[in-house]
Amino acid sequence: MHLRVVGNGLPVQIELSAGQASDAPMAELLLADLPTGAHVLADKGYDADWIRELIEDQDCTPHIPPRRNRYDGITYSKKRYRQRNLIERCFNKLKQFRHIATRFDRTPAQLPRHGQARLDTPMAQVL
Repeated sequence: MHLRVVGNGLPVQIELSAGQASDAPMAELLLADLPTGAHVLADKGYDADWIRELIEDQDCTPHIPPRRNRYDGITYSKKRYRQRNLIERCFNKLKQFRHIATRFDRTPAQLPRHGQARLDTPMAQVL
């Protein structure tokens, strides 16, 4: 499950992927139509040059820590990155619903039947 949330931690977009898939392929869906000047917070799974370019092309600032194997001096605001806990809190709230936490619902078509249709917003945090 991949989320895009707004500054107060409310989800604006949810994307589902296979459990064995990496985070990066979902970035294109999550990062479409960012508001100008937004600060995008994401974890190391989204650390790729094309993702950073996608964010910067929309006049936004990426705050993504580099993976351990990168040596090209990528910088990010550690102070701003600490605000990513809002995303983790949103995940924890969603996981309180047992059918999401235990993955009984395995396809996107099954989620709306459990009240998820009301979430009409995306997930990587946009401040």
